[in-house]
Amino acid sequence: MEDYSINTVSPVVKFAAPLMAAVAVAIAGVSYAVHEHHAAEHLTAQNQQMTTELASTRSQLTDLTARVNAMATQEQQQAAAQQAQQQQAQVQPIVHRMGKPHAGRVVDSRWKKMQTQLDKQEQEIEQTRGDLASTSTQLSGGIARNHGELMVLEAKGQRNYVEFDLNKDKQFQREGPVGISLRKANVKHQYADLQLMVDDRSLTQKHVNLDQPVMFYAADSEQPTEVVINTITKDHIHGYVSAPKYGKSELASMSDAADSGNANPAPATPQRRVITPQ
Repeated sequence: MEDYSINTVSPVVKFAAPLMAAVAVAIAGVSYAVHEHHAAEHLTAQNQQMTTELASTRSQLTDLTARVNAMATQEQQQAAAQQAQQQQAQVQPIVHRMGKPHAGRVVDSRWKKMQTQLDKQEQEIEQTRGDLASTSTQLSGGIARNHGELMVLEAKGQRNYVEFDLNKDKQFQREGPVGISLRKANVKHQYADLQLMVDDRSLTQKHVNLDQPVMFYAADSEQPTEVVINTITKDHIHGYVSAPKYGKSELASMSDAADSGNANPAPATPQRRVITPQ
């Protein structure tokens, strides 16, 4: 008689293998979700820190602006006093002929003292303006003066940069998150008058100098958007727009996606168009 043997697989082994595979997949998914959640929390903490630093910088800008205004008012008062001194100096020769030869010396002494005070006041105003410019640079993360420096800033990956070339026109040209219209380009004194369209609001910026950032805050951002002019020619300007890479709504979406265990919470990077200068 022939023996017939049948190889059988235990039911426990048959169901244990798929079950173990499912458990391994679940553990991997949970680990990835936890990792993404921690990453979102870290990004939120960084955003809060940047918001605090920005509020401090705004306060510094407000204080510096108040100092400049106070110094400008004092300078006007000094100028008025100087004019009065000049008028008195013009009357002095008549007084000298009337037998008061020492009065002119008193006026000269006062004049020199007034001039010294004015010079000191102008130095303080220039220093304050420099502090304002330095604070603006720290707030924006740097100002590019040409295409090469712009590429260096862009490589940091913290903001989006869009170069533009504008001709004098009343129509707005869309550049990143802002519409720009060039109303005047003064080649001799190197400044331009701009009209900006931000969140359906029209803003006028006159006498914008070279490499002077024009800053404003969009509705969906806690960081400023900047417009910088690098060159000014006849009825034409070249510069760039610098904007935050993510808005408040995008950061909130990232945090919500991480909390819900979404495997791909990162928002799409806003489209950026860079115009290489000719």
